[in-house]
Amino acid sequence: MNMHQKLPFAHNPTSKPVSAAARAELLKDPGFGRVFTDHMVTIRWTKDRGWHDAQVRAREAISLDPAAAVLHYGQEIFEGLKAYTLKNGSIALFRADQNAQRFRASAVRMALPELPEGIFMQAIEELVTIDKAWIPGGEGSLYLRPFMIATEAFLGVRPSQECLFC
Repeated sequence: MNMHQKLPFAHNPTSKPVSAAARAELLKDPGFGRVFTDHMVTIRWTKDRGWHDAQVRAREAISLDPAAAVLHYGQEIFEGLKAYTLKNGSIALFRADQNAQRFRASAVRMALPELPEGIFMQAIEELVTIDKAWIPGGEGSLYLRPFMIATEAFLGVRPSQECLFC
């Protein structure tokens, strides 16, 4: 697996970002899993094209066909990692390379397409760059939950031929 593989990413920032004042208020007590940033990354995979259509875009709902494999056969994987703002203002990711390795290994176990580790890292970096203002200073962190779901509409026991990484 090529750790240095990359994809071209389209950038379609939100037209309705949360204001700095509203974001500051939300980050006073974000809890866990209740406050979300302005953007998300999506990358599509199909058996015929491989990984394609990489985007940094406004966070929005995902549309799925009712027969999507993830809903009937549980073809889904996820990871969790944190981004921190360092004292010098730079961003640090905690062991993201290990998350990339586990994500790829999980894909193998679930018969999903392997997302190259370099593309996993690129996706995380794209997101934390555009949503840097959401990363708290001090002891706080931004929790990231990369996941992949099988999106092909079919009812049958076999690996999906279409997936979405977010």
